[in-house]
Amino acid sequence: MAERSEEKVPTVVADRVDIVYRVNGTGAGRGSATAALNRILRRKQAEKAAGVRKVHAVKKVSFVAHKGEAIGLIGTNGSGKSTLLKAVAGLLPVENGRIYTDGQPSLLGVNAALMNDLTGERNVFLGGLAMGMSREQIKERYQDIVDFSGINEKGDFITLPMRTYSSGMAARLRFSIAAAKDHDVLLIDEALATGDRSFQKRSEARIRELRQHAGTVFLVSHNNKSIRDTCERVLWLERGELRMDGPTEDVMKEYEAFTGDKKPAAKKPAPKADATNAKPDATKTGTTQPDAVKAGLPS
Repeated sequence: MAERSEEKVPTVVADRVDIVYRVNGTGAGRGSATAALNRILRRKQAEKAAGVRKVHAVKKVSFVAHKGEAIGLIGTNGSGKSTLLKAVAGLLPVENGRIYTDGQPSLLGVNAALMNDLTGERNVFLGGLAMGMSREQIKERYQDIVDFSGINEKGDFITLPMRTYSSGMAARLRFSIAAAKDHDVLLIDEALATGDRSFQKRSEARIRELRQHAGTVFLVSHNNKSIRDTCERVLWLERGELRMDGPTEDVMKEYEAFTGDKKPAAKKPAPKADATNAKPDATKTGTTQPDAVKAGLPS
């Protein structure tokens, strides 16, 4: 019985997943709206006729995520990280393969769909309701959400429309709303890159709390330190393919060697000469001696 209780419980299973974008080629946009509709209804024939090309964003990716894991997704720009997250959230169809999830994945910034014309206060309630929280639950956690976001640190911004917020303020509020609820699977795309270091630390601590409540967290980030501080496992995507899956430090070392991000160790400064014991040396200090001195003659 003890062994069974220690078994890892899968929350997300990706089985040889392909995700394809279709890009219109030359002449694909010509014609009337009716012609465009006909092309959609006869997609395969239209693709050949109109020059539609397929872009394979994700290719044959397989992995299993378990409860209590925080998994980082890394890779260079255009490697398919955000595309894969959207597919796990059910927002993008897969061309081939399957994605199985236990519970409802929540993609940060999508489930908490906020409205720019409403105040931050109204958006807290709107976002909470969109995630399935009751009004009573939102009221109980409202002040914690505001404090966590840091929106009011420099003024009463929570009562202003969100269109007056900077992009960083809006991102912090979205994360704070999403983090107010325990999720089966939470998908975070670059959210920790916003805000100052104190907000990043609060976010990382909250992610650890979510993991303790048997949730699974996926984090896409170009900040290697955030990945190291938050995740114990990393998936490295490159050109749509899963290049490596393993413990964070093992994968990060390979990734940094690949990208050249690993900075060389700083050189130690040369020890300073002791001015009290140093003797003046004309040849080292660059002072010019008279020719008579050089020749050993009296001046």
